Amino acid sequence: MGETIQSVERAAAILRLLASGPGRLGVAELARALGLPKGTLHGILRTLVHVGFVEQDGATGKYRLGATLLHLGSSYLDVNELRTRSINWADALAGRSRESAWIGTLHEGQVLVIHHVFRPDDSMQTLQVGTYLPPHASALGKVLLAHDPYGELPALPLRPHTKRTIVEPAALEAELDLVRTRGWAAETEELTEGEVAIAAPIKDSRGIVVGAIGIRGALERLAPDGPLHMEYVSYVRDAARAITRDLAR
Repeated sequence: MGETIQSVERAAAILRLLASGPGRLGVAELARALGLPKGTLHGILRTLVHVGFVEQDGATGKYRLGATLLHLGSSYLDVNELRTRSINWADALAGRSRESAWIGTLHEGQVLVIHHVFRPDDSMQTLQVGTYLPPHASALGKVLLAHDPYGELPALPLRPHTKRTIVEPAALEAELDLVRTRGWAAETEELTEGEVAIAAPIKDSRGIVVGAIGIRGALERLAPDGPLHMEYVSYVRDAARAITRDLAR
């Protein structure tokens, strides 16, 4: 084996330690664990922060893995594979629910629609693959935000799309807590008036949420009496679990 670059080895050691540690570590803790001088450590950390691989807490000064590194890691299962492995289940979900089925993943702070199955009727519909949805105003987005490793909210201020869009950060946090607790998300006329959406998380073989699947349809069909009809929630959760099982193989 040829020569290795010491600074790269040290940077990798820092990243491994942050990944396996309690979440946030200070310079003194890192220096002790790695046997490095604090001055050397500071220089490497500054570089890792600059490229987004590490983030520093402004209040405590401690370090944790950065969002850029996490997004790189999530490409372990790329978008094409996620779409390929989900297509059959999305088709089945549309057929079972009689509504359009959607699959999305987070990309640069928004929900990228990577697959869209038309509602199985003769109505005029537009293919939405490649479009972006606001994460705070969509069921797919709420699922993805709720399971984001750092739990970071979208950039403020949150844009209202209808009078029912959640725009207060505290209210959105409470909504995401509810999504984590019950395992699915709903959105009633928060993105488009007269429309309802339901979504559930898709996990990879490591148990990490890599996408979300859901349905979207008219209020009078999915929630004609006010509350959501729970059979639709069951359809969505069944599809999400099936894709998750398929990805675990």
